[in-house]
Amino acid sequence: MNELILLKLGGSLITDKDTPYTPRLDQLKNLAAEIKTVRDSHPNLPLILGHGSGSFGHVAAKKHGTRDGVQTGEQWQGFAEVRFQAAELNRYVMESLLNANVPAISFPPSSSLVSNDRKVTHHNILAIRKCLDVNLLPVVYGDVAFDEKRGGTILSTEDVFSFLSDELSPAQILLAGLEAGVWEDFPARTKLVKQIQLSGYEKMRAGIGGSASTDVTGGMKAKVEEMFGLIQKRNNLTVQIFSAEESGFLTRALNGENVGTLLTI
Repeated sequence: MNELILLKLGGSLITDKDTPYTPRLDQLKNLAAEIKTVRDSHPNLPLILGHGSGSFGHVAAKKHGTRDGVQTGEQWQGFAEVRFQAAELNRYVMESLLNANVPAISFPPSSSLVSNDRKVTHHNILAIRKCLDVNLLPVVYGDVAFDEKRGGTILSTEDVFSFLSDELSPAQILLAGLEAGVWEDFPARTKLVKQIQLSGYEKMRAGIGGSASTDVTGGMKAKVEEMFGLIQKRNNLTVQIFSAEESGFLTRALNGENVGTLLTI
């Protein structure tokens, strides 16, 4: 296990997305412990952790319309509020990791990335490379960013992963949330799709639903389509969408097991 993995803990997994500014502290503790266990078993595992903003950043972002652009003084005040709330959740994540003895370093996109129409154009990737070189765990997250076209915007964790994928060529992207994977019949949720190849995706697009909670960066369909965009650019990349709500599922996914839906070329 020496190929880079990008792991996202979704906002719905680590916060109560229907109650503003509410972290799921017990869940964060359990997930941090699983990451610690896997790192102990595979000491040289290259891993970058990302997390969503859940009931922190998304609530403030919807209030101010930050993802669509930032131009006025009031909107810039909202930009600062979204950045603060995203950092607040990141603090809970970092605290959980450090309490589990996982040596983690946070890299806020707002201080290291600039985008143009939400596509990263300027960056400082060297510090993340150095972090990996000494076996620390880099942590990124959904955050505001200065944007050359929109003034300011929000970069989702998937946006950041897209940039990291171009720069670092990961072997796997793992998207951990509450949903068990991609459902053929959402919202009935009786037929879980274990694997989707790009060639067969168009046939099932209509059955992939959106998010049941507030999510300004899009629901399941947006995530699947964005991930297939990355797979098209890098044929050896696989993406897994799965639930880490139940103890042990994150460990199994990090160890290479398909516990949800696997996306492949």
